[in-house]
Amino acid sequence: MRMNAKNMDDVLKKAVEALQEGKIVLHPTETCYGLAVDPTNEEGLKALYGMKKMENEKPLSILVSSLDMADKYGLFSDYAESIVEKFWPGPVSIIVMRRQGGLPEFFNPGHQFISIRYSSDPFTMKMVRMLGRPIVTTSANLSGKPACYSVPDLKKQFGVRRYGNLGFVVDSGKIPENPPSTIVKIVGDTTVFVRGDGSEMGGMMR
Repeated sequence: MRMNAKNMDDVLKKAVEALQEGKIVLHPTETCYGLAVDPTNEEGLKALYGMKKMENEKPLSILVSSLDMADKYGLFSDYAESIVEKFWPGPVSIIVMRRQGGLPEFFNPGHQFISIRYSSDPFTMKMVRMLGRPIVTTSANLSGKPACYSVPDLKKQFGVRRYGNLGFVVDSGKIPENPPSTIVKIVGDTTVFVRGDGSEMGGMMR
């Protein structure tokens, strides 16, 4: 569904309904188009892995809409809190210890850490808030292939049959080709860069 300023609320409602039904939603972010599912829906997660041809062992990140929501799913030290307060919302994912009981055991099984991001994209923030819990959003591409910045790009990469597995499409046209989010892991009082060089964070050193 093509989105504009006038129909955003309607598009938002339909996107959230699709997530609640365990479907995959294509939507824009501040970096590239993303594929979103509800992390509490096991079938939706399985569908997402299959859609991207992604290894089942690869952990997924969650997107939140506030620091309070993030604290329900990850354990934030004082140092970690100082990082997110400075760089959230924005294209920075923080890996911290996973809080037990926050998400179902079938989400990233066997992983003690969790990657969390507070997106600065207005539509994404509203979608998470309306759902009332985090969403999983991973770049809209086949595993190992380039990220997509328009719906036609995605159709070409996925093919008609695979594209048809999407539950709902939020089409914002061609979006800016920004780099993927920076991913950092908090180890004690140290920031370790997992992806990116920290340019979005003012060149923060490891």
